[in-house]
Amino acid sequence: MRRISILGSTGSVGRSTLDVVDAFPDALRVVGLAAGRNLDLLASQIERYSPEIVSVRDPGDVAALRSRLKRNVEIVCGADGASAVASMPSADAVIAAIVGAAGIPPVYAALKAGKRVGIANKEVLVAAGDVMTRAAAENGGEILPVDSEHNAVHQALRCGDHAEVQRIVLTASGGPFLRRDLNTFGDITIADALAHPTWKMGNKISIDSATMMNKGLEVIEAHHLFAMPPDAIDILIHPQSIVHSMVEYVDGSFIAQLSTTDMKFPIQYALLYPERVAAPFARLDLAKIRTLDFTAVDPHRFPAVELAYAACRAGGSMPAVLNAANEIAVERFLAGELPFTGIVDMVSRVLDRHAGNVAPIRSVDDALAWDGWAREEARGIDVAVRQ
Repeated sequence: MRRISILGSTGSVGRSTLDVVDAFPDALRVVGLAAGRNLDLLASQIERYSPEIVSVRDPGDVAALRSRLKRNVEIVCGADGASAVASMPSADAVIAAIVGAAGIPPVYAALKAGKRVGIANKEVLVAAGDVMTRAAAENGGEILPVDSEHNAVHQALRCGDHAEVQRIVLTASGGPFLRRDLNTFGDITIADALAHPTWKMGNKISIDSATMMNKGLEVIEAHHLFAMPPDAIDILIHPQSIVHSMVEYVDGSFIAQLSTTDMKFPIQYALLYPERVAAPFARLDLAKIRTLDFTAVDPHRFPAVELAYAACRAGGSMPAVLNAANEIAVERFLAGELPFTGIVDMVSRVLDRHAGNVAPIRSVDDALAWDGWAREEARGIDVAVRQ
């Protein structure tokens, strides 16, 4: 029996994780949950899965959650509470799906405690990848990717040694604007940007998919996960979203991972690895797909990708600044303060301001400090990029 904690249990990844738990009741048991403000859903999860400890975001929600419960459970709150859920002694594995920089401290706590961490939060490795990989190595922790692309790479890498890898190829759907006339990008609405053709996701990641900043962040994440230089990590547009990623070996062989577009597959892999267990989820029917298309990324259509590559090459604090500036830019676009094209413009301007001050990231505090700096810088940029 593998005992798990879920950080972000009421979000889409958290709910999919609980679907996996339901599918394997003899192999998986929930011992900890951490969530945000959806107290009604969290209360129903507590009643169903009987965790030992639960964390909510705000202190004021502790009493509100307790009033919804029929059973007694330890309730903690805030960043310390999430870290307590992540590092609890009885947990063997943690699924980390808290969005944004808030996910950094609990993932670090879990790795320091020697846990297996299934990471669904790109920001953790983008902003503090060196810190996280070192914490895992020094404390017997383990990082397994839950993002479908990196999970696919992890599976493909089981076919050869690291020295035999030529390159990693991450695939991207291309989002809703793959074929849109570039001359109309200034007219893109929030609804347009949220209309992803393949995946059903939260607002922030949907916008990142529309700009393809999500793929840029995944390059940085892959750099840390798989110890590969950024120039050995490529991106191909693959609209069908069937091939989740590939590895090219030095002999010219490509090993690809294919499955339906369902987060339950990578979650199951991360929780039950190294075993493969028969799953009750929908299977891929290759005969119905018939064709698989791949095209290169157009840098004029998706300038966010090169911004991320440049940040990865610069290293140090630059990826943390990129990530934080992008979070604020997306937030302001969703609030109606920026045009769609203003997202990348804002991120680029913050990176330019940071270019002469790149510093090593040696601790979680370093990552959070540069994250905070970039957020303030991005919030201070307004008139030049408004419609």
